[in-house]
Amino acid sequence: MSTILAFAEARDGELRNVSFETIAAAKQINEDAQVVGVVLSDQKTEALADEMIHHGADRALVVEHADLKEYTSDAYTQAAMAVINEENPAGIVMGHTSAGKDLSPRLASKLDSGLVSDITGIEGSGDDTEFVRPIYSGKAFEKKKLTDGVTFVTVRPNNIAPLEKDTSRSGEVSSLDVDIKDLRTVIQEVIRKASEGVDLSEANIIVAGGRGVKSEEGFEPLYELADELGAAVGASRGACDAGYCDYSLQIGQTGKVVTPDLYIAVGISGAIQHLAGMSNSKVIVAINKDAEANIFNVADYGIVGDLFDVIPKLTEEIKALKV
Repeated sequence: MSTILAFAEARDGELRNVSFETIAAAKQINEDAQVVGVVLSDQKTEALADEMIHHGADRALVVEHADLKEYTSDAYTQAAMAVINEENPAGIVMGHTSAGKDLSPRLASKLDSGLVSDITGIEGSGDDTEFVRPIYSGKAFEKKKLTDGVTFVTVRPNNIAPLEKDTSRSGEVSSLDVDIKDLRTVIQEVIRKASEGVDLSEANIIVAGGRGVKSEEGFEPLYELADELGAAVGASRGACDAGYCDYSLQIGQTGKVVTPDLYIAVGISGAIQHLAGMSNSKVIVAINKDAEANIFNVADYGIVGDLFDVIPKLTEEIKALKV
């Protein structure tokens, strides 16, 4: 039986949702293949391995090493190659995250294989599998097919629905000892500037502000709305450049690419660079006092009005619905 490796990503001791999306993608690629969830970490990972199995993996393989505490190209490449050499898989699936975008081409080069990155859909199965990915900043889509060697893809978060969690599922959990050496990079300290709460790249709901927010204080109503919705807060490059918020919140061609179920664009004009990062959201709501703003051309719903009037009222209405 052929094997497909689904690489997980852990953060603060918990698996990111994209880990489960890689399993679902692996199942779509070949429903007859054995899907192996792979967890790379510096700590005990049995619980994380069980999570992979509960979300559809047939078995799980864990690699524990002190040099895997934080992502570095050298350490993770060595660990991942050890797993690949051990399993000799027919396919590999990773998340199209900051780590996945760095690691996947390195592995593909070492394997002398093709790589289809940033896929948003899978059509067909087995030898007829085609991978859908956006091009030209999301204005068009192409279909790719790998005809030889390892089927290697990275999945854009929030595009392939995870399988339903089943805690009754069981499977073998094994470990692999790896020798990581000759590291050129060692992480001494990580200073996180990302927004608190919901992970922006995996959020189902995002409230994003632009230059129309006018100041750092102007983002406070957006955080209040996000809290009520269980959403993440994002921003346009213009808002980041103006110093209203940290660049970790930036969404767009030079920032994060997101595909939430609901995207609320507040005071964002709709520059093409920003649209490249959010136009594939399932539902887009635009709030802007300029009725001619380009953001309304991609929005499913639009509110023409002053955001400082609209957002507080919207927040109060949502609070009322919870009572």
